[in-house]
Amino acid sequence: MRVFVTGGTGTIGAPVVAELLAHGHAVLALARSDRSARMLESAGAEVLRGELADLDVLRSGVAKADGVVHVAFGHADATPDGLARAMDEETAVLAALGAELVGTDRPIVTASGTPWVAGKVATEADPLDTGGPVGARARAVNALLDLAAEGVRSSVVRIPRTAHRDGQGGFAGLLVDQARRSGVAGYPGDGTQRWPAVHALDAAALFRLALESAPAGTSWHAVDEEGDAVLDIATVIGRRLGLPVAAVPEEDFGPFGAIFAMDQPASSAHTREALGWRPTHPGLLADLENLQP
Repeated sequence: MRVFVTGGTGTIGAPVVAELLAHGHAVLALARSDRSARMLESAGAEVLRGELADLDVLRSGVAKADGVVHVAFGHADATPDGLARAMDEETAVLAALGAELVGTDRPIVTASGTPWVAGKVATEADPLDTGGPVGARARAVNALLDLAAEGVRSSVVRIPRTAHRDGQGGFAGLLVDQARRSGVAGYPGDGTQRWPAVHALDAAALFRLALESAPAGTSWHAVDEEGDAVLDIATVIGRRLGLPVAAVPEEDFGPFGAIFAMDQPASSAHTREALGWRPTHPGLLADLENLQP
């Protein structure tokens, strides 16, 4: 299969490109810079130059491919307005990619976060929250899944709050960045809230499986660990960086603060059973041991 990939140099996208190539697929990858183009070419991918905002370029990529994996997400500054702009761009991108696939029965796999469900572990059957600061992304993903009725084999891989590699990535990576800036390994809330996690290489394997075999209109969870306590995450960060560990106000984390403070465990039992996905890489706390002071 020739696969058009967006975000192919990111924390998850780079492993997705490698995973696809290792399993016999050809990759056409979007690159917005010379550096990204060089990285993709060295990995063995063909490059299509352009930005996420270049919807005509995205359409041309889809037209040249047998399937699509969309893992790019626009860079948002840490403000409500910046996040809103990124959400608007994501909505336009998914609409353009999906429209190009209508009536073709070709697959597209996109990404979202795992849902938060009050008082329980979220499963693949639970709907995404279409309200709140990232609700627009959920609405765009739902619209893409609805294209299953129009001849698109659409699916979504829901990624946990932390997709990590070498101690970096996701919510835990943001805690690391904040700790380096502030001199405190801080956490919001009381620290008992749980965040699900997955190694980026394991997430990449699930994107490939969904591309190859997921039925139209389905949702899957790239969850290795159902939930690590945020205090445990911050404790490892503090020890590795030689910093004190302390609770800090939600506001210190900008528009993500309220989300960071939520207890949001998630399961992948259905995904493992239905698609045969088996995570094999280190869990989050073990991976954080790779952090350098």
